[in-house]
Amino acid sequence: MDPHPTRQPYQYVRTPLAEPDWRRLPGWRHVTTAQWRDAQWQRAHCVRNPRQLRAVTEALLTDRFFAELAADQQQFATMSMLLPPQMLNTMAPHAATGPAAFTEAFLADPVRRYMLPVRADRHPRWPSHPKAERDSLHEAEMWVVEGLTHRYPTKVLAELTATCPQYCGHCTRMDLVGNSTPQVTKTRLALRPVDRQEQILDHLKRTPSVRDVVVSGGDLANVPWPQLETFLLRLLELESVRDIRLASKAVVGLPQHWLQRRIVEGLGRVAAVAARRSVSLAVHTHANHVQSVTPLVAEAARALLDAGVRDVRNQGVLLRGVNATPEDLLDLCFALQGEANILPYYFYLCDMIPGAEHWRTPVHQAQRLQEAIMGYLPGYATPRIVCDVPQVGKRWVHQAVAYDRERGISSWTKDYRTAPEARESGGADLDTVLGRRHLFYDPVDTLPEPGRRWWSEQPGGPASPPPRKDSP
Repeated sequence: MDPHPTRQPYQYVRTPLAEPDWRRLPGWRHVTTAQWRDAQWQRAHCVRNPRQLRAVTEALLTDRFFAELAADQQQFATMSMLLPPQMLNTMAPHAATGPAAFTEAFLADPVRRYMLPVRADRHPRWPSHPKAERDSLHEAEMWVVEGLTHRYPTKVLAELTATCPQYCGHCTRMDLVGNSTPQVTKTRLALRPVDRQEQILDHLKRTPSVRDVVVSGGDLANVPWPQLETFLLRLLELESVRDIRLASKAVVGLPQHWLQRRIVEGLGRVAAVAARRSVSLAVHTHANHVQSVTPLVAEAARALLDAGVRDVRNQGVLLRGVNATPEDLLDLCFALQGEANILPYYFYLCDMIPGAEHWRTPVHQAQRLQEAIMGYLPGYATPRIVCDVPQVGKRWVHQAVAYDRERGISSWTKDYRTAPEARESGGADLDTVLGRRHLFYDPVDTLPEPGRRWWSEQPGGPASPPPRKDSP
């Protein structure tokens, strides 16, 4: 008989949100609250290179850490460094101030692991999966005009910018977003923003089957507000559009941006038009660990809701060493839902981009995590764990139609035709398209020994860093 009959696998305890004290970091010891809350101060003081990080942390981080950081940037990084103070401040918030202790805590920190990777994080034999691709979801192949991905029958993704206020190491759009790194020369958008937006709107006018538009990038926080407001109001003129989702990690990484009066007032104008037209207007953000959810994040979410946005929702990524346990996921979801007014929505398996093997989780582990978090949160706030399958799209992790656990190969089908399939020579019939099986691959280092050996024997063997590619 259980001596603790009320004990559960996960024990919920309400925990108030807390803003870490930025003054604990030597370079910010004199920063005032007014400065910290100022979006322009945050942008001006972003950490873009090791020298600036050392200026903030001074002697707290050891030379060995900076050597590992420099090595990663030279050998593996697909994203350049860009950390707003808000994001950096959530790393190692309770670490001791001695260099050895602080460095140890900083290296182990879950937010640091995906926002500021170092060489020691990467898998030494399998830094990339042999099937990794720069545009792993083939979004550019599905552009109907530049920046407009039409993968699903009734939904599109409009990419208005290729920059963000912060760069995540695991970025699924690493082929396009951000600055080039020694490993990756980025593809560039060719059109001027105004011309790209005009083509996007023109295509949507001519395609009334599209009812749902995700407006993203990059990050919408980097689109000048007058330009973004104009685009959204023109989008709302289209009778066929019934859902608009605005994508911005800056709600978490730079909440100060969404607290600016001019932006809140502008969003209110857009929300009022959406309400008159009965269009659902929502904001999607990206938090991967409970440490990132602070009072400023909650304040920004509240401002968005008060402006008239229907929901603020979170689309996280399942990452080893960050959140791939039931406790980590539930801690994050309760902070989002219970304290910050942000609805837990999706957790994606990390995509098969170069350099991501140490972050990725196998499908069977994701399936167990989905089962483990059921029953704790309200049903509407229980996130779905999904696999974004190349050439397919989002699939719940239990929807794999076949799964070779030894080699880590799962098979998936879909119930619609994508834009590239519609353009196929001769036009494959619908039954052929829907009968195809599309493959997704578990990280090699998580496989049993026969599976690891099989992948080692395939052409190319263990993956190497991605080759450089010139911009078109």
